[in-house]
Amino acid sequence: MSDAPDGVAIVGMAGRFPGAASVEELWANLVAGRESITRFAPDELSPLVPKALSEHPRYVPARGVVADADRFDAAFFGITAREAQLIDPQQRIFLELCWNALEHAGIDPARAPGSIGVYAGTSNNGYRKLVEARPDLVAASGEFAAMLANEKDYVATRVAHKLGLNGPAISLYTACSTSLVAVAQAWYALMSWQCDVALAGGVSVVVPQESGYLAGDGAIDSADGHCRPFDADASGTVFSSGAGVVVLKRLADAIEHGDTIWAVIRGVGVNNDGADRASFSAPSVRGQAAAIRLALASAGVDAGSIGYVEAHGTGTPLGDPIEVEALTRAFRADTDAQQTCWLGSAKGNFGHLVAASGVTGLIKAALALHHERIPPSLNYRAPNPEIDFARTPFKVADRVVEWPRTSTPRRAGVSSFGVGGTNAHVVLEEAPPRPPPAPGRAVALLPLSARDEAAFARRAADLAAALDACADADLADVAATLAQGRRPLPVRGFVVARGVAEARERLARVAARRAAKPRLVLLFPGQGSQHANMARELVASEAAFRAPFEQVCALASARLGRDLRALILPAAGTEAAANAALAETRHAQPALFAIEYALARWWESVGLVADAMIGHSIGEYVAATLAGVFTLDDAVALVCARGAAMHAQPPGAMLAVRAAAGAVAARLPAGVALAAVNAPELCVVAGAADALAAFAATLQAERIASTPLKVSHAFHSPAMDAALPAFERAFAEVRLAAPTRPFHSCVTGRAIRVDEAADPAYWLRQLREPVRFADALADVRAGGACVFVEAGPSQALTTFARAQLGDGDAAVASLGPAARAGSDADHLAAALGECWSRGREPDWDAYYAGQARRRVALPGYPFRGERHWIEISAPAAVGASGEIAMHDQTSSVAASTAAAPATPPRGARLRAELRELVESLSGESVDAAHDATSFLALGLDSLSLTQAALELE
Repeated sequence: MSDAPDGVAIVGMAGRFPGAASVEELWANLVAGRESITRFAPDELSPLVPKALSEHPRYVPARGVVADADRFDAAFFGITAREAQLIDPQQRIFLELCWNALEHAGIDPARAPGSIGVYAGTSNNGYRKLVEARPDLVAASGEFAAMLANEKDYVATRVAHKLGLNGPAISLYTACSTSLVAVAQAWYALMSWQCDVALAGGVSVVVPQESGYLAGDGAIDSADGHCRPFDADASGTVFSSGAGVVVLKRLADAIEHGDTIWAVIRGVGVNNDGADRASFSAPSVRGQAAAIRLALASAGVDAGSIGYVEAHGTGTPLGDPIEVEALTRAFRADTDAQQTCWLGSAKGNFGHLVAASGVTGLIKAALALHHERIPPSLNYRAPNPEIDFARTPFKVADRVVEWPRTSTPRRAGVSSFGVGGTNAHVVLEEAPPRPPPAPGRAVALLPLSARDEAAFARRAADLAAALDACADADLADVAATLAQGRRPLPVRGFVVARGVAEARERLARVAARRAAKPRLVLLFPGQGSQHANMARELVASEAAFRAPFEQVCALASARLGRDLRALILPAAGTEAAANAALAETRHAQPALFAIEYALARWWESVGLVADAMIGHSIGEYVAATLAGVFTLDDAVALVCARGAAMHAQPPGAMLAVRAAAGAVAARLPAGVALAAVNAPELCVVAGAADALAAFAATLQAERIASTPLKVSHAFHSPAMDAALPAFERAFAEVRLAAPTRPFHSCVTGRAIRVDEAADPAYWLRQLREPVRFADALADVRAGGACVFVEAGPSQALTTFARAQLGDGDAAVASLGPAARAGSDADHLAAALGECWSRGREPDWDAYYAGQARRRVALPGYPFRGERHWIEISAPAAVGASGEIAMHDQTSSVAASTAAAPATPPRGARLRAELRELVESLSGESVDAAHDATSFLALGLDSLSLTQAALELE
């Protein structure tokens, strides 16, 4: 990199160009040398073009057009169809592009730190003529609304308003240098800390697009609809439609944030020719050269280090020699080298994009640096005879030029000049080398959202296609960019994958739902779900889980007299012994508490704090601890004491019965008690083994299904009465507090009361009485839609909850079922994705904390293009055709169908006009053998020929 203290990084781009609906398509067209100027058949021309004009022998039915310029996703931005129909299509397109550019940069403006500015401009509004031709529409909305929809002043502020941007919003207009001047002003704003991110660009839409122009003799319009920058056959330019915007950040910020940096703007130069020209609209070699020198000085680099210049390059016979002379003067202050710098212009591909031309050139140069290739300057065959390239530092890139990195930073210059004399030049430098992807989670969670189902499907397909260019190591960066750099929209879905191929396959069938922002309810399961190696993968990969897990294990191990962590995560080959130990109640309860407490803390670490909690038996202690009823030390002490007291009781059995609690209670024999109500049609009974066996036989005879549970005791039954005194003694050294967060009691099935939670007697009842989980769940559900998340090493409560879910409810498990746990990371990522898709908003920054993720460029939002366009009859356009089609007024004086008079050859005429001009302004006689550049070397910096007024535009 250069020794310049800082710079501004291009971190995102978006655009629509002739033949290209995106920056990626633009690059493909540029490298392929594809011309994107449309040639209209007579029946393809707009009816607004009068036949007297279109049938003129010099009418050229050609122009570069932007596809679907009449379409706009108004609803996406909260704009009514009536308002959208009035808004200048230039502003509509630019608004959508700004959204896409921020997405390309991985920036959600609603969550971005600092302020975001907008610097933008449009070309003249040709659509306004259509608005004015429909006074009924103007009257329906009001003159003021019509003015707001069409004045150029509001292009930047409309973006700021609709995207919620609080930085400077400045609309500016300097004719054809508009968008590059906007980039320069954004550069100054960032370097002076007026904002932290800036959008900069411009847009031009010719109305009607399906039109051509009258190529007048000596005018600036191409005689045949081709633009040939620097070429001997160049006859002028073609005014076309297009739009582009870049996202800029200070380089240091971009590096810190892991942004994709396409190029670095090292310096900018903006000036005006002032009075140093023959007329207001005449160009000045001295002014252009000064702007280039300003940019080089601003960048602190030598002109000899510039390897490529994206020129203004309009392909006009006078403008191109003037520009090359200005570049040569600017470079000669630093270098005497001949033809070492490549030169090109995108105008050969699609003509002049007017207010969007400068930013388009900037995007092309940035892409050339990024891809290490210089595209060909289209339609260049032989040099303009007035340009002696051998005497300059420049050579035209007439083919694809490989431009690899070397030990010296590659740099490019970009020029743009405007009628009125405002010149702009930007010095670009290659981006600093990007670090390789950092290690991250083994599983990637890809969240997707859109405004409607159709856009969601397109977005999933676009992402799947984009993943073709990604490696598995990039998938974590893709996931982080989607999570942190996209505005969450109402229709959502997600994919969990461990590699690109798996992600693409799952994206093809990803489901979507409309987010509803339900309440989040954590469910903590009871005994029976414990097993060896539960959550092992999370201990290894999730610091927010590992820390509380280790803390609980350390506290419990001191009280148990053995290593709880080693029981939960046994050494290889000792799993059977660990499972046997965990089956003992004294170990099972603290082990479950450790896993469930750590899971709850993990959910909180990613910003998902429960609105309510329900704990099943021992799980209620986790809820109470999170609610502040117990300190963590006291909770662990109570859990260990509870487990020990229950473990000391005689063996017993439990039976799950598929029937309503009332029906089961009426059938209970002596020695069997109701122990839990888990669902409306599922309860548990407990008692001695022989009594339960007999009861199971009775139920079977009545065709009522039942299943013995793998437990050691008859929990929550009279068999636990003897455990109460020992457990009660554990409260002597524990202080209970009022809950600070809501949780439900599984004793009463209602929200816990302060007097219950702070009373040891309640916790004794909680050990002994039936667990009324189904009642608690129903009580929570009565408050509105919920997403229930089981925070434990099983899916038992998830299964119970699904039996009584209503509309808008969901039940999600953090981990897999005990019998087939699978990947902990996959299950947890899927659970987080479910919560997000249901409408809960995780703290994605916390989720990716410490991972040094990179932002990557991904496809932008697929806007739904509904047609918003004013239709007027052809007669309404008669007499105004020169105004509706921008720049056609420059040829309207020649609209007569009379045959054009014969003219001398263009080269000879050009030399004669230059010589006459030089002599008239300098008072010196000039040899007819002098070429154009030698005329300029005499000191003439401006041309006052009739059509030179627009030569550089």
